[in-house]
Amino acid sequence: MNQPANSTLLAVDVGNNRVKIGRFEWTGAAGIPEPGQTWALPCGGGPLDAVVDQCHAGDASLDWWIGSVNRPAASRLIDWLGEHRPQDRLTLLASGDLPIKVELPRPDMVGIDRLLDAVAVNRIRAPGRQAVVVDLGTAITVDLISAEGAFLGGAILPGVEMSARALHEYTDMLPQIAMSELADPPEPIGKATQPAMRSGVYWGTIGAVRELIRRMTAGAPQDPEIYLTGGAAPTIAGLLGRAARHAPHLTLSGTALTAWAMAGRFA
Repeated sequence: MNQPANSTLLAVDVGNNRVKIGRFEWTGAAGIPEPGQTWALPCGGGPLDAVVDQCHAGDASLDWWIGSVNRPAASRLIDWLGEHRPQDRLTLLASGDLPIKVELPRPDMVGIDRLLDAVAVNRIRAPGRQAVVVDLGTAITVDLISAEGAFLGGAILPGVEMSARALHEYTDMLPQIAMSELADPPEPIGKATQPAMRSGVYWGTIGAVRELIRRMTAGAPQDPEIYLTGGAAPTIAGLLGRAARHAPHLTLSGTALTAWAMAGRFA
């Protein structure tokens, strides 16, 4: 497995719909690192050459650290880099590479984005306190980290857009709801079909996340810390109470932390 030779690295989160890339500089500071620059490309292919150009790499090598839940998209990315950037160093992360204990029978079957989120949260949560990580992407994941920092598992449910699309595609009469219609909290009682759909999708998602957090942490000696990431996180974070913290680049930050841990820069 490669180790970063440079203080700069590119963390890559290959998701179901988008490839997110963050440029990180090693500083050794406490907390989670934040990317100095980010890019979001479609999974079907995007202007990777523009990303490289903006890194001002030229013929110098770049360190790419990749976490993927989309094997075809990751293969396309790796093939492109092999053809156009043969001097670069690539690492495709597996669950066993990550600096976190996973208390599950098959850690290799857990989406690596969930584990990377947990790696980042472990860097900032209070010692001895549980944390819940909510990632609001194509699918929504709600995961629990123990007070000792172990990943305990969680729940997976349809994302906001997936739920809205399913209502349209699996029925004859229900229309498609645009994501722009769900940017703000709708009235809970819809007076027509589309407002009723918006209410169901929006408040149903909020209710599911709240209930999962409540049940996962029942009996804990103190309230958990709650971290949200993903596209819908800014809207939902404010509806989960003051304890909810929005961390927009959690997966990318966890990737950078993993790279530096593997390089021996910290435990």
